[in-house]
This record gives sequence, C-alpha cells and structure tokens, in this order.
Amino acid sequence: MEFKHKSVLLEETIQNLKVKPDGIYVDGTLGGGGHALEVCRQLSAKGSLIGIDQDDAAIDAAGNRLREFQDRVTIIRSNYCNMKKELNRHGITSVDGIVLDLGVSSYQLDNAQRGFTYREDVPLDMRMDQRNSRTAKDIVNTYSEQELFRIIRDYGEDRFAKNIAKNICAARMEKPVETTGELTEIIKKSIPAKMRMTGGHPAKKTFQAIRIELNQELEVLKNSLDDMIDLLNDEGRICVITFHSLEDRIVKTIFRRNENPCTCPPDFPVCVCGKKSKGKVITRKPILPSEEELEENTRSKSAKLRVFERML
Repeated sequence: MEFKHKSVLLEETIQNLKVKPDGIYVDGTLGGGGHALEVCRQLSAKGSLIGIDQDDAAIDAAGNRLREFQDRVTIIRSNYCNMKKELNRHGITSVDGIVLDLGVSSYQLDNAQRGFTYREDVPLDMRMDQRNSRTAKDIVNTYSEQELFRIIRDYGEDRFAKNIAKNICAARMEKPVETTGELTEIIKKSIPAKMRMTGGHPAKKTFQAIRIELNQELEVLKNSLDDMIDLLNDEGRICVITFHSLEDRIVKTIFRRNENPCTCPPDFPVCVCGKKSKGKVITRKPILPSEEELEENTRSKSAKLRVFERML
C-alpha cells in the first residue's frame, strides 16, 4: 500500500518556522515528508534537514519524496524523544528549527493491517514502531478494569468509559479480544443506541485512547519538549501540531513555563529563584486550519499549531 498522508497546517507551519537557507532543521515526525519537503525547498546547499520517524513505511516514503534533496537530508529511524541523542551521534548540538506533527498518518489509519482501524476486522495492533513487542491486544486483554476505564476516560474523553471497560473485561473472561472487529462490537454494546447515532464512529474514542497508551504518546511529548527547546539556536523556532486536547495542553503549558520559568511568589518585588526565560511563545492562541483546509482534509479538524521561539 502506498504511503499517503496530507500534511496538516503545512503553509502555516513553514511560515512560522522562518527557515534560514543555511540552517539545520529537524522534522521529528517525518511521516510522508510533507513538511520536510517544504523546508528542503527553502534550504541552500549549505542547509540540512534531519528527519526522524519510528515507522519504517514512513521512512521509505519520505526517502523517495525527498530524493531530489538527498545531499542535504539525513533520515533516522527512531522516536523523536531520542532527538538529542540521535543528533549528537551525527555531531549536531544545536539546530535552527524543529517541527512535530503529532497526528497519526493517513497511511497508518487506512492500512488495515496496522490494526489502527475500527472499519475492518483485523488483528489488534496499533504500534507506531513495529519493532516493539507490545500491541493493543496486550492492553485490551491484560489491563485491569480500572486501568482501562482511566485511559478511555482520560485519553478518549469518552463519557461511556466505565461501561466500555466493564464490557471489555466481561468479554475477555470468555475468550481473549483479538481483533479490531471484536473490540468494536463490545464498544457498540456499551453505548446506548440513541447515542451511537451522533458524534462519529462509536469506537473512535476508545481506539484513540488505546493507541495513545500503547505508544506512550503523551509521556513522550511531556518528556521531550524541554530538551528540544534547549537544542534551538538563538531565534530558532519549534512548531508543534497537536490533534488532542491533552497534547495541546502539554505543549501550551511547557511553552509558557519556558517563557516564564520564575517560581518566586507573586508578591516578591524581584526574582530570587534565578530561573531565566528561554524565549517567547509566538502563538498566544493556537493556529487552526482554514475553512478551505477543513473542506479539503476532514482529518485536519482537531489540529492546532503552537510555536515557540528561543532567545539566548
């Protein structure tokens, strides 16, 4: 299956990245290479781009797409949480810009064999990095009812989380839940028929929750952003596109903390904690897709772009 993925907020991201022709840029979620390609088009022969992705299909697709710029592109198969370490291995200690697009690619969603889909009956997988041994099936069949309830409530923001968790545990008492189709049926039975008629596919939120938990998406983001800001040169920018309210909250909070890290009580006349600002938040409010983009690409609906600029 061909790797297809339409980059969300492409123009807005490249505009906010303020690409310097001779600069070093990192795309930490390379995907099909959409954002990376636009960065490469603005680089001179002295500039370079490092693309990171944990999905081998994305690595292949991006390699093909960026072939005309191969002299200035380095592609690394890894998780973006290892960015600092991977860059150091290539002799890079600072960069001029970083892009993160935290959405699941259309390829991953549409390729049924990857087990992200609730539209076909295939083995439960959902691994973004297929070198990992743990799959969605392990979570569904080994997590306690309380743990399942927590992730479906927090990561899926599903009001029927309690019912879904209870019914998953009841079903697996008879036999393990092994396929996306089996899980979808359990979810459907957990939601009143009247409620299933609105708000998209009934399994969407639970599948999202399990995927986030399996791939540790929120933890990885939380533990990586400070390091990435530290990697930036003066006036270097990091652009992060999120698709989930919890992701967006993490980015917003960490950007604000890096802008104003002072922990002194508000009534102190001067700062004594000694924590210095690392830069400024460029986007007081997130940048959202245009009406035109929403019409062209329905998957951009929940996308939000936030930008931070380093100031040394």
